[in-house]
Amino acid sequence: MTRAPHSGLVLAYAEPHRRYHTLAHVQDCLDELAAVPDLSAAERLTLERAIWWHDAIYDPTRSDNEDRSADRAERDLAGQGVSAEERAEVVRLIHLTKGHAVEPGDRLGALLVSIDLSILGRPAAAYDAYARAIRQEYSYVPEDLYRMGRAAVLKHFLNGPAIYADPGFRERYETQARANLAREVAALTA
Repeated sequence: MTRAPHSGLVLAYAEPHRRYHTLAHVQDCLDELAAVPDLSAAERLTLERAIWWHDAIYDPTRSDNEDRSADRAERDLAGQGVSAEERAEVVRLIHLTKGHAVEPGDRLGALLVSIDLSILGRPAAAYDAYARAIRQEYSYVPEDLYRMGRAAVLKHFLNGPAIYADPGFRERYETQARANLAREVAALTA
């Protein structure tokens, strides 16, 4: 495990209601980042910070987790003396994880959202474990409502031109991600 850049992050990711959005998710994202070639040291550090803070605040009953996580990153990084320009870029990247949509030419944005979604393109067993963990995080939602809402989210990804904004991630994960999502949608709507 890469050492947390802020002491409170380990506690945040260990909250008892988390099943998927844990330190294991952060480490998985950091591992994906480590395999990305052709990044400057500054770009890599920016993405590492965005990964660490992107789910720092996670309450499945709220819709403003990314905004709150970005605010926390701003505060924590300011306290560490990180420049305003660097903090602004980390905050911008965290906000992108809300809808996972990026503008053309936004390489760092494309990388972050693709890294965050990489679980979707993993082998079926890993994907199924992820899907079960998400259901546990939303255990307060009645089954019929969960099925309808989760299917709508997955269909949104399936109906887009590409799940992965980054070409390298698209090449590696797109086909399996589409198969996984279609399989889960079929199960949810059966």
